[in-house]
Amino acid sequence: MRRAVCPGSFDPITNGHLDIIARASKLYDSVHVAVMINQSKQGLFPIEERIELIRAVTAEFGNVEVESFHGLLVDFCKQRDIPAIVKGLRAVSDFDYELQMAQMNNGLSGVETLFIPTNPTYSFLSSSLVKEVATWGGDVSHLLPPIVHTAIMERLGRR
Repeated sequence: MRRAVCPGSFDPITNGHLDIIARASKLYDSVHVAVMINQSKQGLFPIEERIELIRAVTAEFGNVEVESFHGLLVDFCKQRDIPAIVKGLRAVSDFDYELQMAQMNNGLSGVETLFIPTNPTYSFLSSSLVKEVATWGGDVSHLLPPIVHTAIMERLGRR
């Protein structure tokens, strides 16, 4: 069985994230979405709600599992016998950082990293940017799955 992990904070999951997960689900028999727990950061959505939202928007793929993790991603991979990490790359600046991470992860555990170029439609998109624009009243509906857009509007006190 070919298995891979798509890691991230997903606070919230965007159409860009969803595009990478969808593409990975076509390449692998099983895709684990690993929602990173960062105790030092307060997210907009609690981990449990992020997981629920991701499960809802990935249910149609049929081969995606969603769970949280903290610590080293390679430990998550080892515990689940996952040999590959799938990451989306938006720009050259992403590559510089992600290449270092990929080399470190491979050196620590032998886990390989597959880079998928982001769909140009989403090349500028990040959860941070979505939250900032939404906080100031900007329209982010086209950047998020509908259920996630509803959740962020409710979280920010807007309908």
